[in-house]
Amino acid sequence: MFAFVTGTAGLLSGAAVARGTGLARIQPRVTRTLATAAVKPGVAAALRMVATPSKREQFVDMDESPMTLTRFMIQEAVESLDSEHLRDMQNLMASIQMACKKISSLVSRAGISNLTGYEDGGSINIQGEEQKKLDVLSNDVLKHALKWQGGKLGIIASEEEDEPVMVDEMASGNYIAVFDPLDGSSNIDAGIATGTIFGIFAESSSCLPSDTDGGDLDDATLTCLANTMQPGSSLVAAGYCMYSSSCMMVLTTGAGVNGFTLDPQIGEFVLTHPNITIPKRGKIYSFNEANEPAWDPILREYISNLKTGKNVSSTAYSSRYIGSMVADVHRTLMYGGIFGYPADKKNPNGKLRLLYECAPMSFLVEQAGGMSTTGKERVLDVIPNAVHQRLPLILGSADDVQELLDMYASHE
Repeated sequence: MFAFVTGTAGLLSGAAVARGTGLARIQPRVTRTLATAAVKPGVAAALRMVATPSKREQFVDMDESPMTLTRFMIQEAVESLDSEHLRDMQNLMASIQMACKKISSLVSRAGISNLTGYEDGGSINIQGEEQKKLDVLSNDVLKHALKWQGGKLGIIASEEEDEPVMVDEMASGNYIAVFDPLDGSSNIDAGIATGTIFGIFAESSSCLPSDTDGGDLDDATLTCLANTMQPGSSLVAAGYCMYSSSCMMVLTTGAGVNGFTLDPQIGEFVLTHPNITIPKRGKIYSFNEANEPAWDPILREYISNLKTGKNVSSTAYSSRYIGSMVADVHRTLMYGGIFGYPADKKNPNGKLRLLYECAPMSFLVEQAGGMSTTGKERVLDVIPNAVHQRLPLILGSADDVQELLDMYASHE
């Protein structure tokens, strides 16, 4: 409780009352000016202003600390019946959030630190894509951070790595981390939102690497891993970190979705969006319409209906498309609607990667009450046949996605 004191006479006693409160720090300043107040009328009024707490002090409990991501994970573990699993997630999320803070700093200073443009020497990743400088740096940051996660992680798979690699730790665990270190990196030079996508798969005793020296996996282990790669339904945690006007991490551990914003004053992710749920239906569609001529006729009809209001809701939708999956999915999650990167004549198997893009985002959206599909089946039911397998993806508000699925079903 704050003590509000008026008048010169009450100032000394007020300062005494203020001991142990947010006002205690003004006592020396008040005492030094009492003599001045005695000879100069009107100074007492000025002192009343000094003694009055600022608006921030009046409305902020100085003993209250924010709900940081670390604190949130600890609390979840304490309250959960599956506390051992969530304690494992604490360690992994500590590493991931540390990496995201570093990547956020790199992205925000990209132009200043000459980190825009392509990697020197024309580096090409396994997908045949020319790598940006920040693609490589972000991948290294995540790999390094995940080395120090308390021995819970065994294998990591990244968009920028040809094959999965073992964590360089003697006591490696069994969880598998998958990630796209910097989604939307083609937008970096234009200062447009980018992000990191990550997923954690449950430990699998079917295929455990025996090499504890770190580095690339041998052929036998790779074959084993390929045969036991899990569908998105086996994810135990997933999320993304968006680098934009603010740095925001949205994640799920399988019990709802929560959003945390990086507070630059304290250097911590703070809970700002608890219990995120996607609206049942939105008013925005997010597709790259430059590819529309190559889409199947049903999808073309569906998008046309959204534009003209000939859909189930009789509402004309607006088009919003950034070209950064994290940014487009984040907007869809917040406002509702539908996002898609479907199959087309050029990419009959889709463009986005199942393991570290489609599956984590689909898990997140479903946890928020939405739906995700390839157009033919639930994304989380698809079992990967390769680390970098591509897949068509459509996700968003449940009613919007279901309307498209109903159109496909009616044409079978």
